[in-house]
Formats: sequence, C-alpha cells, structure tokens
Amino acid sequence: MKQKIIGKKELLRVIKNLKTRGKRIVFTNGCFDLLHIGHIRYLEKARTLGDILVVGVNSDSSVRILKGPKRPILPAKERAEILSGLGCVDYITIFNEQDPLKLITSLHPHVLVKGGDWTKEQIVGGDVVERSGGKVVIISFVKGTSTSNLIGTILKKYEKRN
Repeated sequence: MKQKIIGKKELLRVIKNLKTRGKRIVFTNGCFDLLHIGHIRYLEKARTLGDILVVGVNSDSSVRILKGPKRPILPAKERAEILSGLGCVDYITIFNEQDPLKLITSLHPHVLVKGGDWTKEQIVGGDVVERSGGKVVIISFVKGTSTSNLIGTILKKYEKRN
C-alpha cells in the first residue's frame, strides 16, 4: 500500500511522475478538523474530477490563525491520518503557511477545488491554476455541516445542567 501522508518535497516528486504518466491531478485543502459528512461528500466529489486527489491539510498553527486559539480540536497528524483512511484521497501533505498558495504554485494541479462557502475570487491559487491551463471548481456546500456546527452541537448536548 502506498504511503498517503507525505512531505511537500516527496509529494512534488510523486506528482511530477504522475503527470508524466498522463494523470489528472486534483488539489484541495482545508483544516478538516472533526471530519464530518460534508467533508466526505466534498472529497468524494472532488475525486471524480481527476485521477489523483491531493489534500493539503493546514498545520495546527495555521488553523489557530484561521479559526481561533481553541482550534484545532485534533492535531494535524491525526487529521491527516483520518483523511488517509478515505479511499477517495490519494495523497495528503501538511502545510504550515496560512494559505496553500506556495503548495499550489509548486504542484500546478489540473483542478483546484474548494467548497461552496467560497467564491471564485476568494480561492487562493485559483489564478495560478487557470494561468497554467487548469480549472477551478466550486463544490456545493452541504448545509448545516461544519466543524463549528458540530462543536456547537456537542457543547449544547453535554453542557452542565443546573
């Protein structure tokens, strides 16, 4: 079985090889903190857009910048390992920057995917992908499914009762 969680340098080597073999590379990124049905549906749909799905996972420090000091719930290595259990995900790498621009610029995926909570103008690296002949795809957001909603539900259900 191939190793799904790899560093950026190894990922670049693997993707270059796959591209020379004619494989269509799809890239997405996110925090993926407390994996939920919205994530699963999103990743499964993303995988249908090409031959190889690469997922960039935000490091713990970048999640804190994006989501606040109480996040992430799970550390990056655990989030990556959980994602590695999904059949639709081929490769995962953890990136430390606040956004995936450097990673996208290095990989030059054929397709860049983000969820419906983003507009095309907001998608970091979209211009890079399109300039190199690729496309940007926005996948519909599954209403009511977010890690923040999940955390809220857990807190509400388990709050202390007086």
